[in-house]
Amino acid sequence: MNHPPEQLSTSVSPVTRRRFLAFSGVAGAGALAVGASQIRWGDLVQAAATSPLVPEAGVLVVITLYGGNDGLNTVVPTGDPVYQQARAELAYRPEDVLDLGQGLGFNPGLTSLHGLWRDQGLAIVRGVGYPKADRSHFRSMAIWQTAAPDTPARSGWLGRWLDATTTDPLQAVSLDSVTPPLLAGEKLAAASFPLSGLALPKGGLGTAIERLARPDPGDDHWLTQAAKQYADLGAASKTLGPARQQAAGQDDDQPEDRDDESAKGGSAGGQSQLAAQLDLVATMIDMGVPTRVYSVSLGGFDTHSDERGTQERLLGELDAAVAKFRARLQGSERGRQVVTMIYSEFGRRVVANASDGTDHGTAGPVFLFGDGIHGGFLGEEPSLTDLDDGDLRAGVDFRSIYASVLDRVLGAEPEPLLAGYGTRLDGLFD
Repeated sequence: MNHPPEQLSTSVSPVTRRRFLAFSGVAGAGALAVGASQIRWGDLVQAAATSPLVPEAGVLVVITLYGGNDGLNTVVPTGDPVYQQARAELAYRPEDVLDLGQGLGFNPGLTSLHGLWRDQGLAIVRGVGYPKADRSHFRSMAIWQTAAPDTPARSGWLGRWLDATTTDPLQAVSLDSVTPPLLAGEKLAAASFPLSGLALPKGGLGTAIERLARPDPGDDHWLTQAAKQYADLGAASKTLGPARQQAAGQDDDQPEDRDDESAKGGSAGGQSQLAAQLDLVATMIDMGVPTRVYSVSLGGFDTHSDERGTQERLLGELDAAVAKFRARLQGSERGRQVVTMIYSEFGRRVVANASDGTDHGTAGPVFLFGDGIHGGFLGEEPSLTDLDDGDLRAGVDFRSIYASVLDRVLGAEPEPLLAGYGTRLDGLFD
């Protein structure tokens, strides 16, 4: 059967050409041979009831910003005259940003994360990258997701953690429509629960399910638990309903020169509706699903033109989604078990281009928050004058963050999972 060149059909769901290329080009045979099992809501409910999340077990939530987020307009060096000269109309002024100290400010879209910073709950790791940076989206993302800067790898860094620690794919869950390579091992791949996989029936059956969710003072323990699960299903379905409807009407592989505002900053992977993804993650954590790793994403950061408005809008979406997610975690005992990491495959060039945007660069910031994270700056602020072929020099190897997270959150020895790299990032955890 011949398929249109822009659409590849699979037995599970249509996969766009861009996502297929990103997936197969990054993790290759390891991920594709294993495949990811798409789970159902009932699987999650059963797992939470029969093998709930252990109270002392750490949980890692990974937020990937696809497209190469501009770090210099995220953690903004407004006090550096070189930045102002290099960026011209694209530069933020000191009065535009949210003050972080040391001549730096947060992008104005990051109001909630700025509040977390003021409360010393957010770690900002500056100048993160890897040796011999690659400016290709897919090669750089391959490096970040496999933790293999020197040679191509067949498995992701968290996929190797799965291989080494469990035979249960539910220990890691992807909410992306395609399981990202970071969750693909040689023997096992994470479970997949895309947003489109959750919906309540319509009509009388849907009404009946809503009634089952109503608590009754006469319920015993198990009836109460059953009602709560139906209530969780209803809440998640309502949250995800708009996301599912929007996704059904979108073509993920439309040309990147669309002129509608939401399409600017072509995604190079990732998806929108981050708030819906994180809301479902919070629901699963609160239910006690035994998952230790969650992967969600936000695309659109390839800002070669009209960057300022596009990036500020996307960072605002990130900020609002994270704020709601944190609020839910703070209301849950299990929320204290969670550490969240936010990263992108590379930063952008120091000098703006002629289209009020920036081109592919190298180093950028990584953000972490959650239980045990020591808030504050880590890593040196990259120099804007001591450059590597016009790009920022990375001062922190991203693998040191991974090593710390594997050790402190997932309780795993990092060296076997990071090809012998075991250096932790000092000061990241209390």
